[in-house]
Amino acid sequence: MLSRRHLIAVSTASVFAPSLLRGARAGTWPDRAVHLVVPIAAGGPTDTNARLVAEQLSKIWGQQVIVDNKSGAGTNIGNAFVAHSDADGYTLLYGTSSMSANGALYRALDYNPEADFAPISLVAKFPFFVFVPNSSPAKTVKEFIDDAKAHPGRLIMGSPGTGSGPHLAEALFLDMANIKMTHAPYRGAAPAFVDLIPGRIDCYFGSGELLTFSRSGQVRVLASTGAKRSAAAPEVPTITESGVPGYVVDSWQAVFAPAKTPPDIVRVVNAGVVKALAEPSLVHKLAHTAYAAESSSPDELGKFLKTDTAKWKAVIKSTGLKID
Repeated sequence: MLSRRHLIAVSTASVFAPSLLRGARAGTWPDRAVHLVVPIAAGGPTDTNARLVAEQLSKIWGQQVIVDNKSGAGTNIGNAFVAHSDADGYTLLYGTSSMSANGALYRALDYNPEADFAPISLVAKFPFFVFVPNSSPAKTVKEFIDDAKAHPGRLIMGSPGTGSGPHLAEALFLDMANIKMTHAPYRGAAPAFVDLIPGRIDCYFGSGELLTFSRSGQVRVLASTGAKRSAAAPEVPTITESGVPGYVVDSWQAVFAPAKTPPDIVRVVNAGVVKALAEPSLVHKLAHTAYAAESSSPDELGKFLKTDTAKWKAVIKSTGLKID
């Protein structure tokens, strides 16, 4: 028969076993491959950046970091997948600025963008650029606004999808410039840009990767959406400089984990991402396409997400955007 002392020992061990196991996992993490979920289709700039980060993390952790593309529903499919994954650090999210907007934009989500994730670290911030076809009469943002006001609702503004980062940046621009245009959502950036070049659409807000098309003379770039001029294109003025005071959209990418991931593992993942973003070759590759590498602490990312969410909630309410 077990003595009272033995019973107490067994009971105490059973109570503390889960925390001991968590500590062991944190101490040996990662001991197998880590999956980095990208909620965007393969081949675009978000996917490219995630793979650059994953490559560095694989070297740092000595374990393969596998990029899994789970696209669709405005990033909600990939976001929800990670939100409902095991909170053991082996499934991470390469999150985008859509996390700031989706809660207000969609009538129903099966995850909470703020409550269901543990923030890890920012990866990069970046502006969009305002592109128009060469056939456009506008050489500046002011001329573009004047043209749109002269033809209310007739000019077409393309986007890679309703509720996407570029679409929200465009919606804010229309609201602040007090102009009306027709929105044409596409299934991605590539088909939208294909229609921009010959002038089938009149404007497109896109990432710095598309600057190659303006530099080769295929389209015209009017401005950037950032708070300041991009180091990748210092000759391009901001929208604020160009006649819409106070307009700023700096988009972002960041790494998140499921909400209940143990703090020790969050710290290890954060340290890895911070170290990866200090690698000069990675910083250079991101900067080439106007992505400014920027790491953060988990707490800083959490506060940033709250601030950005409040901003886009107000924009979505003002513009009346909603997706079922």
